[in-house]
Amino acid sequence: MLTRRTGRTGRATLVREGQMALTFIGHSSFFAQIGGMNLLIDPIFTRWLFVLKRLRRPGLRVRDLPVIDVVLVSHAHFDHLHRPSLRAIVRNNRRKRAPAPVIIVPRHVGDLVSDLGFRRFVELDWWQEHREGKLSITHTPSQHWGARIIRDVHRGFGGYVIRDGERSLYHAGDTAYFDGFGEIGRRLAPEIALLPIGAYHPASFRNVHTNPADAVQAFLDLGAEWLVPMHYGTFRLSHEPIDEPLHFLDREARAHHIEDRVLVMQEGVTNIFERAVAGRAHKSVRVERIASEARRSHS
Repeated sequence: MLTRRTGRTGRATLVREGQMALTFIGHSSFFAQIGGMNLLIDPIFTRWLFVLKRLRRPGLRVRDLPVIDVVLVSHAHFDHLHRPSLRAIVRNNRRKRAPAPVIIVPRHVGDLVSDLGFRRFVELDWWQEHREGKLSITHTPSQHWGARIIRDVHRGFGGYVIRDGERSLYHAGDTAYFDGFGEIGRRLAPEIALLPIGAYHPASFRNVHTNPADAVQAFLDLGAEWLVPMHYGTFRLSHEPIDEPLHFLDREARAHHIEDRVLVMQEGVTNIFERAVAGRAHKSVRVERIASEARRSHS
């Protein structure tokens, strides 16, 4: 019996300059609005990844995107750097008679995106900073690997902290738990942490991926205000039940008394993060408790 796709495709809410917002596309893909700029992080819109069926619909369609200023890609793996999706983003800008976006990638990944029509590509090493408009974008370490195919192990990998003044967002890319989260927190103090929680079984997968307990510890190490889980439920990449990561995350968050700081995002729904109030971030759009989301997510 064929598995039906679940989830919804929506349209992003566009926000005013000075506001920060995220829209979940699925897997590790997000549309971010920060510093008056539109960004895509690890964008993948395909319904099939080779023989892997996408189990949840993309939260956004490329044709419904606004003009994109910057695209960030965390590493060269096919579920993060999807060339057809990247090419479609460039074409969508052109249809709107806008310049092509800038694309930012780790060191030695530029050759994989240089022929896709981007205005320019920027390669970064760990801790290297790039300025784009008002934004500071810093490439951060991770514990993973970057090869596109078996032999090209020279390619870089990592995450990004995107900052506009006091507002900041951290996308970890793919990673196992490692002591670098504490250093990222000390050096860059991100407000929102997008952390992977899936593809952790069998146990050997945790050499390169975090399970929900690892993600909670990473969040505590970072000292961030919000934990947004990602890298679960979209493609079957490992052997844990597809709906297990959110239940596991719920238990871990409650055990550490941070359940009110975990935001499980629905695909295609824009979450607006207002400026910090009295030392804690306040989100003005739709706070979902992870227990209810874990029950509903794959129903």
